[in-house]
Amino acid sequence: MNFPKYITEEKLQQFIRQAFLEDVGDGDHSTLACVPYDSIQEAELKIKDNGIIAGIELAKIIFDTFDPDLKIEQFLNDGDKVQFGDVAFKIKGSSQSILTCERLVLNCMQRMSGIATYANQMMDLVKGTNAKILDTRKTTPNFRMLEKWAVLIGGAENHRFGLYDMVMLKDNHVDFCGTITKAVSQTKEYLKTNHLDLKIEVETRNLTEVKEALEANIDVIMLDNFSIEQLKEAVTFINHRVKTEASGGITKESVREIAETGVDFISSGAIIHSAPNFDLSLKAIK
Repeated sequence: MNFPKYITEEKLQQFIRQAFLEDVGDGDHSTLACVPYDSIQEAELKIKDNGIIAGIELAKIIFDTFDPDLKIEQFLNDGDKVQFGDVAFKIKGSSQSILTCERLVLNCMQRMSGIATYANQMMDLVKGTNAKILDTRKTTPNFRMLEKWAVLIGGAENHRFGLYDMVMLKDNHVDFCGTITKAVSQTKEYLKTNHLDLKIEVETRNLTEVKEALEANIDVIMLDNFSIEQLKEAVTFINHRVKTEASGGITKESVREIAETGVDFISSGAIIHSAPNFDLSLKAIK
């Protein structure tokens, strides 16, 4: 499995351990109380929604981590379009293991599939333009790597993962520092001093700031909460000299018109924080 660069086996195992500790504690007493230790049964992951499935690879790792003797028969892959009634996989083995893993697997897959579906819908809406859909850091704490993984599965792209892998000078950075010119100058000196090779993006609020950011020689100019006419004006002025990113409350309803202004990127926190859970269930096969 080729994971995104921000996902490692170690990070996945850390997440899974913490998730089981949170959910299982000192024991799954419901299961331990009534299901025999040696019971072997089978269950299937049922799709009860329409969209993009995500989290199957993660589910396999969760099951294998908890009980390597569990066997999965897989029918779908992450990123597949699915519809109500489809079956993603069957799982066979210890009844106790299946039951204890059930909620963690479903929680992850429902969240990831919802995000992948929303991201895929956004990509469909900008089809035919040059714009690429990006996610943001508006994620669930300690669940970011899985949410951003789901964005990729849905066909959109990741923005920076955290505060460490790209410089983004937002309005507060600029206001605290004084000006865009000063903030960029100090940032470049900081990167040089600390031997860091990071791209610099600057958030702008109007065309005056766009001009200042362009003169500062950076990598990306963010056009935050610009109207359609302002976006067109800014994109025309920048004229491909740097990459442009539209941002600010962008949803499925507004994304097409924004894409048609000619921006390179459209960042949307909504593809993660506003994605509805995808309906899935793990049901025993009798």
